[in-house]
Amino acid sequence: MNKEDIIEVLGAVRYPETGRSIEEEGMIGDIEANGKEINVTLLFPKATDPFLSAVRRDAKDALEAQFGDVAVNIITKVKPKEAKPKPTECGVGKVKNIVAVAGGKGGVGKSTVAVNLAISLAQKGYKVGLLDADIFGPSVPKMFNTEDAQPLAEADSEGREIIMPIEQYGIKLLSVGYFVAPGSAAIWRGPMAAGVMRQFIQNTKWGELDYLLFDMPPGTGDIHLTLVQTVPVTGVVVVCTPQQVAIADARKAVSLFRTKDINVPILGIVENMSWFTPAELPDNKYYLFGKDGGVELAKAMDTELLGQIPIVKSICDSGDKGMPASMEFASIVGKMFAQLAENLVKAVEKRNATLPPTKMVETK
Repeated sequence: MNKEDIIEVLGAVRYPETGRSIEEEGMIGDIEANGKEINVTLLFPKATDPFLSAVRRDAKDALEAQFGDVAVNIITKVKPKEAKPKPTECGVGKVKNIVAVAGGKGGVGKSTVAVNLAISLAQKGYKVGLLDADIFGPSVPKMFNTEDAQPLAEADSEGREIIMPIEQYGIKLLSVGYFVAPGSAAIWRGPMAAGVMRQFIQNTKWGELDYLLFDMPPGTGDIHLTLVQTVPVTGVVVVCTPQQVAIADARKAVSLFRTKDINVPILGIVENMSWFTPAELPDNKYYLFGKDGGVELAKAMDTELLGQIPIVKSICDSGDKGMPASMEFASIVGKMFAQLAENLVKAVEKRNATLPPTKMVETK
């Protein structure tokens, strides 16, 4: 008489509610047998189980019939509740600050600023994520040398697929460029693009981050509205170039986020392509697109000028190679972006100290 023999006998005992054996129901607990005595613990879903007495009697009768003159003791206990699998943590619940890098006009360098800003923040020890929200013109995969990367997905306890962001240079990344073949166009209407944006935000395992940056598309469209309707945005960095056409569009971006229904704080202005300095004439500055347009915009909109970034060939070249210029933190360009990151951190800290948390915009 051993444990296997006892389990085989108990396998013939049925649980009336389901008709399955108590072995199949996982109701057989501890078993002790010494030749003269059998002690069996049966596990029931609840202490008031209506079939408890009947199952205990059937188990006792079956064991006595099989093993003859032995003392059979049936002990009943409540089956411990199985711990539910912990859902995969996804979304932005553990992100401290969400910062949108936006601008009204295309080609002003939003992606360049967002990418190098992310690198510089990470170099300062912050946990950083970057979401490429430019659905129709993603730049992040190339600028991070991750064009061949394919994000993995894992299922949570409810069977939902959770996206695992790509990690490069210490930064968590996600872009539609990882899901569309290089050179192919994402031919989606506005609602489809907005749906992808929501999925990237809500179904991605961002984890604990100090900063999650959004590289926004140009203009003031569906993606911008989707962002403020999906997450509480800490603040916005507006990128512009000095010429008046870009300044006019940047004003529209500032106005969008400052409207009564949206009300997202503007953290400051970044003026990109501020001047050009030839390598052979390091003391000269040539203002190809006008002078101090971003400075004037910051004053007019009563916000901070976070930085001025000159036209430097290495910034473009390093982005094309997938090695952002700010990675050379000791270089002149690296120091510029490090100062920009420092100014952003101060602006965020000031915003958090003086203003209440941003509320998500309610969909009407």
